[in-house]
Amino acid sequence: MIPVKNNEGSTGKKGDKGWSTVSVAGDNRITPLGAKLRHYKLDELPGLWNVFIGKMSFVGPRPDVPGYADKLTGDDRDVLKLRPGITGPATLKYRLEDEYLANARELVSNHNDNANVNFDEMSDQEVAVWYNDNVIYPDKVRLNCYYYRHYSFVKDIQMILCTVLGKKMQYAGEEI
Repeated sequence: MIPVKNNEGSTGKKGDKGWSTVSVAGDNRITPLGAKLRHYKLDELPGLWNVFIGKMSFVGPRPDVPGYADKLTGDDRDVLKLRPGITGPATLKYRLEDEYLANARELVSNHNDNANVNFDEMSDQEVAVWYNDNVIYPDKVRLNCYYYRHYSFVKDIQMILCTVLGKKMQYAGEEI
């Protein structure tokens, strides 16, 4: 993946104990103004500069935070060949990811692959990180690999429109 300065975090407060790249709705690291900017995706506007100078595209996988792309193996590494984008299939599906992760404790109770994990001993933030790492991130990789293997200019235009309008679309056999 082409290295791009990730502008995420600009709506939050660094330096808090237990800093994590995974945030949930109501996270005290996110300022009230930052929460509004993130909800309406206005915090993505600085990324337009990276599009204009050719470091990013409008559509493609989001630039990963350090530590995640390093874990990709095999064919999943194909997503690293793509230019990072402001929007993409995984971005559309998880548009309100922080609000989704606010219910991580309920989500893990409905997940079948957690028999060896004791969520009762974990904080809400730790449960959110576990759910992100074990459910959401692998799904994002799957969607981005599908994008890599089934590129379509028409789908790119549709993703841009759906992002701007806050709409859903059919992609990879599901609604995103």
